[in-house]
Amino acid sequence: MVLVSQHAVNEKGHLMIGGIDSLELAKTYGTPLFVYDLSLIRERAHAFIQTFRDQHISAQVAYASKAFSSVAMYQVMQQENLSLDVVSAGELFTAIKAGFPVERIHFHGNNKSKEELLLALEHNIGCIVVDNFYEIELLKMLTVTHKQKVKILLRVTPGVEAHTHDYITTGQQDSKFGFDLLNGQADQAFLDVYQDEYIQLLGLHCHIGSQIFETIGFKVAAEKLITKMIEWHTDYGFLCSVLNLGGGFGIKYTEEDAPLEPAVYVNEMIQIVKELVHNSSFKMPEIWIEPGRSLVGDAGTTLYTIGSEKEVPDVRNYLAVNGGMSDNIRPALYGAQYDAVIANKMDLPATKNYTIAGKCCESGDKLIEDIQLPVSEPGDILAMFCTGAYGYSMASNYNRLTRPAVVFVENGKHQLAVRRETLEDLIHLDLPLAMEKE
Repeated sequence: MVLVSQHAVNEKGHLMIGGIDSLELAKTYGTPLFVYDLSLIRERAHAFIQTFRDQHISAQVAYASKAFSSVAMYQVMQQENLSLDVVSAGELFTAIKAGFPVERIHFHGNNKSKEELLLALEHNIGCIVVDNFYEIELLKMLTVTHKQKVKILLRVTPGVEAHTHDYITTGQQDSKFGFDLLNGQADQAFLDVYQDEYIQLLGLHCHIGSQIFETIGFKVAAEKLITKMIEWHTDYGFLCSVLNLGGGFGIKYTEEDAPLEPAVYVNEMIQIVKELVHNSSFKMPEIWIEPGRSLVGDAGTTLYTIGSEKEVPDVRNYLAVNGGMSDNIRPALYGAQYDAVIANKMDLPATKNYTIAGKCCESGDKLIEDIQLPVSEPGDILAMFCTGAYGYSMASNYNRLTRPAVVFVENGKHQLAVRRETLEDLIHLDLPLAMEKE
C-alpha cells in the first residue's frame, strides 16, 4: 500500500479507507455511501481531551451531534469519554436509546418546546443551555410543577463575528441565538434565574460560528464571558462554575483551507482564561467545548457511482453521480467546496476537468465545480472527502431519493451503522386519499 497525495492506495490503484478497499465497500453496501473512519474520530477526540489534561484543567468535551447523529455514533463518543450536545427531542431520544450517560448530555436550541424540555427533565439530563426568556418561563413552570431541579447554562451572544460564512456565524449581535451581552439581556436573564429554587445556574455559554481557522475570536469571546462572570461574582457573590466556549473549529476541505490542530485552539482558550482569572479573585471555571465538524468531518468520505457525462464545448464537462444535494446540501446552500478522486483510478493521471453534478432535478445541484480527474467512465467510483459533517444529517428525500447507508470502518474492519433507505421506507408515512371527488 502506498500514499498518493496523502491518501492510502493499494496495489490495484484503489483508494483505501480505514484499511479497506473502497471498491469493496461500494460493492458490499452500494452507493451513495457515507464511510466513517473511526480511528480518525478517536484520534481527534483524544487530542482535545488530552490537551485539557496536560494543562490540568477540569473540562468537558461535548460532541456537537448535529454534525452527524446516530445510535452507533453516540456509542463511539461514549467510548471516547466525551459529553454530548443535542439540539432536539430526536437527538435526545437517539442518545437515550444509545445508552449515552444522561448526566453528560447538554440540550441546546433557540426554540425548545414544552415537550422537549419535559423529555429532558424526565431523563434528568446533565444540563440545559437556556437561549431566551420564553425558555426561562417554561423551565420555571415545569420545574415547579414537577418539583424537579435542573442545571442550566445561559447562552449569550458576545458580539464576536467569526470570519466564516454568514449562514454559520452565530456570535454576533444580530443572531437568533442567546441573550445579548451588550444590551443588558444577559444581566436580566441572570437575575431571573440565579436565586431560583429549582434552577441551578452553572455558568455561561457562547458559540461564535463554524469552520473557524483562527483563535482570536475564541479569545475575545472568552474575555467577554469571564468579565461578565467576574462582574456577577463581585456584585452578587455568585460564582459561575462553567465557561462553555462552544465549537466551530475548522477542518481542511480543500488545499486552500488551513485549520489549526485541536491543541492550538484549546491552549489559546485556556491561556486567556488563566490570565483573566489570575488577575482577579475569581476561581478557575470548568471549561466546556463543543467540537462537531472537527471530530467527524474529515473522517467521512462519500462514495458515489459515476453515470452520465455531458460535454458542453468551451464551457464545461458535467460528470453525474448517483447522489447530490439530497445527501450533501452544503455546496448548493452556501457554496461549500470539496475535493474528490476517482477511487478505482488512483494510479492514473488527472488529465480532464469536470464539474461533478448530482442527479436531483435542480440546475444548482453541483457538488464540485472544476476539478481535475482521470478520464472517467460510467461505473467508476467517485470518492468525495470530508463529508462526515452535515452531509447525512442534512440529507433529504428530495425527488423521493432514498437516503444513503452509513458504514463505520476501523483497522480493516467494517460495519453497517445506518442502513440504506428502501423505496418502501419512502412511503411508510404516506396515507391513501380518503375523500371522494365531489
